[in-house]
Amino acid sequence: MHIGMVGLGKMGGNMRQRIEAAGHTVTGYDTNPEISDVASLAELAEALPAGSRVVWIMVPAGAPTLAVLEELATRLEAGDLVIEGGNSYYRDDQTNAAMLAERGIGYIDAGISGGVWGREYGYGTMVGGSAEDVERAMPVFDALRPDGPREEGFVHAGGVGAGHFSKMVHNGIEYGLMQAYAEGYEIIASRSDLVPDVAAVLRAWQRGTVVRSWLLELLVDALEGDPGLASVDDYANDSGEGRWTLEEAIDNAVPAPTISAALFARFASRQEQSPAMKAIAALREEFGGHAVRRADER
Repeated sequence: MHIGMVGLGKMGGNMRQRIEAAGHTVTGYDTNPEISDVASLAELAEALPAGSRVVWIMVPAGAPTLAVLEELATRLEAGDLVIEGGNSYYRDDQTNAAMLAERGIGYIDAGISGGVWGREYGYGTMVGGSAEDVERAMPVFDALRPDGPREEGFVHAGGVGAGHFSKMVHNGIEYGLMQAYAEGYEIIASRSDLVPDVAAVLRAWQRGTVVRSWLLELLVDALEGDPGLASVDDYANDSGEGRWTLEEAIDNAVPAPTISAALFARFASRQEQSPAMKAIAALREEFGGHAVRRADER
């Protein structure tokens, strides 16, 4: 199978290598000419088999993705297929699919999990779109998924939007898992007098325990490479999917206290000082005369 790939960064570049390793041909376009096979999206369209083109987009969500889709709409033809694999908001998929459908171009939204390790171990893939379009692209999905049963690494989750919706919730769960591991790490590390080697404890959890997971393995790797994580700042960003997951929970009256707490913890990490905690300290002093540490005592 011959497909086009737009965006050859950390994810797109590794995905390209895995697809090619499975025997398929990938023509890539990237704004970095040093890694791009063609100079433009127009050249990419020309390089693919006319009337049956498949183009996979792996660029940042939002405006960059929309810009690529709008240009591809003018470069592709009826019968072609676009797979949008960024971390896009699932509601945008309906609009994007409708825009392409006006020109007879198919659309699949694909939520991809696996990060920088996906090239070696495979990518968990959740897609949304018509059964016909998904079946057409199945050779590529099979190339990307991990070894083992297809249903344990790939799912056709539903119609357009279902792939990105499923990946959105997946990432919301990831927020909660990461926060739980991080809090457990800090609690153990706070008793270095009792547990001198925190990484050793976490390493021992990797087999046999009910909390074993790949995220735990990655945390152990990080601690073994940088004990105490001295080189890492405590500022934690978020990609937006945790927020979207909570918006969906609110819209459907689904309680999600773990995911919300994990997201708010990331917000707290970005504050040099917390106005809310200053207010709490001031209130404790006002109503109870409790001692307050002054700003110049930090």
